[in-house]
Amino acid sequence: MVKLFLPTALALSLAASQTQAHPHVFVETGLTLMADESGRLVGVEVSWTYDDFFSLLLFEEMGLDADGDGQLTDAEMAKLDGFDLNWVEGYQGDLYVSADGGPLDLAPPEGRGTAVVDGKIVTRHFRAFAPVTGTVVLKAYDPTFYTAYDMQGGVDVPERCNVTVQPADLDSAYTMVEEALYANPAMPEDDFPEVGEAFADVVEVTCNG
Repeated sequence: MVKLFLPTALALSLAASQTQAHPHVFVETGLTLMADESGRLVGVEVSWTYDDFFSLLLFEEMGLDADGDGQLTDAEMAKLDGFDLNWVEGYQGDLYVSADGGPLDLAPPEGRGTAVVDGKIVTRHFRAFAPVTGTVVLKAYDPTFYTAYDMQGGVDVPERCNVTVQPADLDSAYTMVEEALYANPAMPEDDFPEVGEAFADVVEVTCNG
């Protein structure tokens, strides 16, 4: 999430709390694949459910939920809606999609709503891509592993499509992190290797068209 235009004080607070114990923000991710009338995949709706702590920090920074009951007014929801869609140039949305061995270009995000569920912020957005037949591979991850994504939000696919989810090998991924820290205990945060992909579940969606 450091690649979003977060409110200034929140961004500074998160930066000040950084240590080499990654990650710092946890996001439950859900994917809903969309197909056209010919059965070709044409885009994906992404849901992000932010962890309790990050949600609380954002409420405080934006002056929301003053009574702390986890219920926002309509005006507060309007203020919150779209907060995570102000992406800096070059940010990929922490979603990587490929087909036929090559990456797919994803369109800019289209906001599809924001909610607060059990005190957690839940947002949805849609990313379109050129029509694809066959198999599409999706991975949700932050290369820097500042933000940790999981697929607990589930994966929904159109009819005539099959989906498999290969969980990340977390033992191997954490070993990679430990070896990097062991090799350079005084490593500056900015020099931390991009290990995020090692923590990503691999989602494969195949449609028969």
